[in-house]
Amino acid sequence: MKVINIGNSPLQAGEVALGCMRMADMSPKDAENVIRTSLEEGVTLFDHADIYGKGASEEVFGKAIDLKGADRDKMILQSKCGIRSGFYDFSKEHIVTSVDSILKRLGADHLDILVLHRPDALMEPEEVASAFSELKKSGKVNYFGVSNHHPGQMELLKQYVDVPLIVNQVQLSLMHTPIIDAGLQVNMHRDGAIHRDGMLLEYCRKENITIQAWSPFQHGMIEGPFIDNDDFPELNKKLRELAEEKGISKTTAAAAWLLRIPASIQPVVGSMTPERIRQAAAASKVDLTREEWYGLYTAAGNDLP
Repeated sequence: MKVINIGNSPLQAGEVALGCMRMADMSPKDAENVIRTSLEEGVTLFDHADIYGKGASEEVFGKAIDLKGADRDKMILQSKCGIRSGFYDFSKEHIVTSVDSILKRLGADHLDILVLHRPDALMEPEEVASAFSELKKSGKVNYFGVSNHHPGQMELLKQYVDVPLIVNQVQLSLMHTPIIDAGLQVNMHRDGAIHRDGMLLEYCRKENITIQAWSPFQHGMIEGPFIDNDDFPELNKKLRELAEEKGISKTTAAAAWLLRIPASIQPVVGSMTPERIRQAAAASKVDLTREEWYGLYTAAGNDLP
């Protein structure tokens, strides 16, 4: 698999990542199989969050593999915090204690990346900066990022924190493309021309921030996969044609579509099925032409102006 730098940090990872949200209900043995399959395929960044399975996903991961031995050096560990029951919390106390709990569940001594999970409307950037500084100095976290933040929120944070923000994790797939649509429909009286994200794609490219695409094979928030879904016949027809032409799977084609975007997109694959992980990882070896990329984009229901 091709290797990318994560943001402007020296961290290098496979350009496809594994999201561990669905690991909560797995046995440590099955989880180990998923982790080792991922590593064999070049997937080296493992994405967690303290709310995944109410912490169980991190616990299973920690039981499945040694995170203080040789295995730890092969992977980049990332987790997120900030979502609580019914509210968001970016207070220094919550961020710091969350990291301690995450590390305990994982059985690890540090995180490579800590990500703030969803924006907190009551965020005090000075508190976040103090938390980041303390975690960095203690060696518990090496790098930091955000999730679902627009450029203005990131600029506000950057004004106070003394560490770079290297990732922004946002929803992006063939069936969820608002960060692309507005850039193609500039100055038009169309719904797609509305900037819902503050020009996030362009901002992250300019600032060298890796966009991590969550739900890369999903439509809606939690509605399910679009691949082999009868509600999306044109897209699946196009995916099938492309897959047959290139000798790949539809999953590989859909992941390759994301990797073709020249903005350091890193799909975060949430499957716990080894074969599906292999198919997603195979996208790193697929190069789509402009015609193929736009063909999938329009087959997903998008009109070009």
